[in-house]
Amino acid sequence: MSSSKVVIITGVSSGIGRATAIKFAQRGCRVFGTVRNLEKAQAIPGVTLVEMDLREEESVQRGILAIIAQAQHIDVLVNNAGVTLIGATEETSTDEAQELFDTNLFGLLRTIQAVLPHMREQRSGRIVNVSSVLGFLPAPYMALYSASRHAVEGLSESLDHEVRQFGVRVALVEPSFTKTNLDLNAPRTVCRIPDYSKELDVVSEAIHKNVQKAPEPNGVADTIVDAALGPWKMRRTPKGEASLLANLRRFMPAGPVEKGLRKTFGLA
Repeated sequence: MSSSKVVIITGVSSGIGRATAIKFAQRGCRVFGTVRNLEKAQAIPGVTLVEMDLREEESVQRGILAIIAQAQHIDVLVNNAGVTLIGATEETSTDEAQELFDTNLFGLLRTIQAVLPHMREQRSGRIVNVSSVLGFLPAPYMALYSASRHAVEGLSESLDHEVRQFGVRVALVEPSFTKTNLDLNAPRTVCRIPDYSKELDVVSEAIHKNVQKAPEPNGVADTIVDAALGPWKMRRTPKGEASLLANLRRFMPAGPVEKGLRKTFGLA
């Protein structure tokens, strides 16, 4: 792919999305970044901000049509926007689960369905879905978040089979802990069951410490750019912990992998 591609990135207000938008712009791409509220959004050099709420079908369709009106085509869609949730599975309400999936899975589906007609017509395109290492290695007390990322992985692999006939490919990027406000300020379930409190506090503290010492989003952003503009590859993991975990999951017996995972999260 050339460096003059039209790129859409969802969720560019901060963190991975913002870092990725900057890198695409530096590569000479025409970049459109989505935000929920234009009035509150901070400008990004070389990036056109578009107001879009992924939870609302009409908002997504309106945003994509506005981009098409300006750029006439779309070469790359990066589904980056997402939310997280910490809490025991038993504590998680169906309303909280639905809200999580409405952004992490259905928001992604809305943008894909809005963009695909244009990619099919031009017979080319790349869709990059930002998942997580929790999409292949679930973590304790993050069951619904892990489930949403597993869903993204399944959707992505199935979708790639369906759209490659049109010159469109789908790829996954699976980061590990990254220093972002989203992870540092991860919300917890409203319901609290005392029996889980001790372990949940330990896990929450472990997550906070791991995020604090995690790398900045630039490494993940580089991986996303490679997934979008480089040779197609179904899965890419950023260098460091994410790549290590992917290899452990693939080559190590389940027992030692599980033991290492529990240790990471402070569990015996």
